[in-house]
Amino acid sequence: MKKYLTLFLTALFIIVLAACGTSEEDESSNEANEATDNESETAGNETGEPTEITVGASSTPHAEILEQAKPLLEEEGVSIVIEQYQDYIFPNEDLDNGTLDANYFQHTPYLESQIAEFGYDFVNIGGIHIEPMGVYSKNINSVDEIPKGTEVIISRSVPDHGRILALFESQGLIQLAEGVNKASATIEDIVKNPLDLVFSPDVDAAVLPEIYDRDEDALVAINTNYAIEAGLSPLDDSLFIEGADSPYVNVIAARAEDEKSEALNKLVEVLQTEEIQSFITETYDGAVVPVGGAN
Repeated sequence: MKKYLTLFLTALFIIVLAACGTSEEDESSNEANEATDNESETAGNETGEPTEITVGASSTPHAEILEQAKPLLEEEGVSIVIEQYQDYIFPNEDLDNGTLDANYFQHTPYLESQIAEFGYDFVNIGGIHIEPMGVYSKNINSVDEIPKGTEVIISRSVPDHGRILALFESQGLIQLAEGVNKASATIEDIVKNPLDLVFSPDVDAAVLPEIYDRDEDALVAINTNYAIEAGLSPLDDSLFIEGADSPYVNVIAARAEDEKSEALNKLVEVLQTEEIQSFITETYDGAVVPVGGAN
């Protein structure tokens, strides 16, 4: 009896040892697999795909400039998806709702007015270029030829009104009230208008080139991006145009929470490089003016 009991206990002990050994081997195997997985994940982060950002932009010149910057960004580990827009409303709405990581279409005063009006939590993370505002006419060939009562067609975008009025004042065509902030001036701030110019702020900026083609006796203030898209040369075809010292710098806008985003700041750095700034100067022949790091 004792013999059988001894054999039974010996067999049980062997089984227990075997089970423990299997468990330890399984744990070691699991740990090894987890370590391998972790190493693979780490390697993937180090050698994987670039960080992807989605940026909204007006077709011309913003999207064209971003296309030129793509290969430089890829060298910095950033892949960019460019979403093109033909209006000035949706790019900020889509930035706010998270569809976009940033946008590149608007100047500083417009960005500030949008923040004030809609409560967007946006920041300007870098200035890239200026698009001088121009005034065009089919039949009027010089400032001296502007007839009395000429209609001046401008966009309904209020942030552009002060800019346009300051441009007309610089040509001696109107005078704004003393002390008025020209960036926020309105038609009501005109105190002298010797030619009785009629300012009509009733259309979307995108259709201004069409109005220029249709209303041949009018003066039409057209944003440079829309002028270029319509085949106009701001320098050659405009009756008069802003100088390069315009404060209306086009910027990269992002949500405040992403102000320190490495990828977005790389975007700004690349757009401010000499290579991209030279591309802007050469491609648009002065109609789009690079500004380096200006805000």
